[in-house]
Amino acid sequence: MLNWLIEPLSYEFIRNAIVVGIFTGILCPVVGTYLIVQRMALLGDVIAHAVLPGLAIAFYWRIDILIGAFVSGVLSTFVIAWIRTQSRVKFDAAMALTFSSFFALGITLITLLKSKIDLDSFLFGDILGVTIADAERTAIITLIVLLLIKFFYKELLLYTFDKQGAQALGYPVNVLHFGLMAAITLTIVTSMQTVGVVLVISLLVGPGITAYLLVKELHHVMGIGAILGILATISGVYASYYYNIPSGPAIVLVTFGLFLLALLFSPSQGILTRPELANRSAWIVRQFKNMGRGD
Repeated sequence: MLNWLIEPLSYEFIRNAIVVGIFTGILCPVVGTYLIVQRMALLGDVIAHAVLPGLAIAFYWRIDILIGAFVSGVLSTFVIAWIRTQSRVKFDAAMALTFSSFFALGITLITLLKSKIDLDSFLFGDILGVTIADAERTAIITLIVLLLIKFFYKELLLYTFDKQGAQALGYPVNVLHFGLMAAITLTIVTSMQTVGVVLVISLLVGPGITAYLLVKELHHVMGIGAILGILATISGVYASYYYNIPSGPAIVLVTFGLFLLALLFSPSQGILTRPELANRSAWIVRQFKNMGRGD
């Protein structure tokens, strides 16, 4: 068993992948928790696909593609907010239109600019291909985002659960909104190499909703979600190494497996362990006992 755990660590690319996986596994659930409690989980998917035009332009101009992706992702949130405030269009419709339009624009730009972007890596991730520089950048971004969340935790907490109350108390609601959108976009951009844009939504919300089935307090959901995120990413890396399967989908499948376990066996909300089920089973047992005594 020990050799099974140690053998992959002899390769530098595996060590880099695990470091990136740890930081990504922490960052995604912490930031994704805000999407979950605001019922905006699909916004993460929209932003993930909206980064494609920025990638194409950045690649063509030979600048850091993550900068282009970040700008494009943030711009998509502005477009959604603008459509909502300037029309009667609902939030979900604005997201759907922005998602498809930005993704189509990205594909068009890749064709026109003849950008040689590795779409497979972009769509599905390639955590085994990260370098030490990628690991350092992921660590820095993770620490910055977590420090900002810790510093503005009370403001974000009130904004998340009571926007009108936050506005009444004089909190800069618009600044908090776009700051949170920027953090989500930065998280998605950082996670592209881990699971890719198609699957990043799973790492954003999967560990969070799994933790939500186990605990109630927001900070507890973040903490447990981060632990589950680390477990999922490391397990996915090992599965990719030993079974020769794509790393991104492996991480997502582990995430979903952890969610199923919590869904079935959560002490308070599990399908098979919830208190009302236990009470009902006890009632049925008592009825059979009473029937036996009657006989």
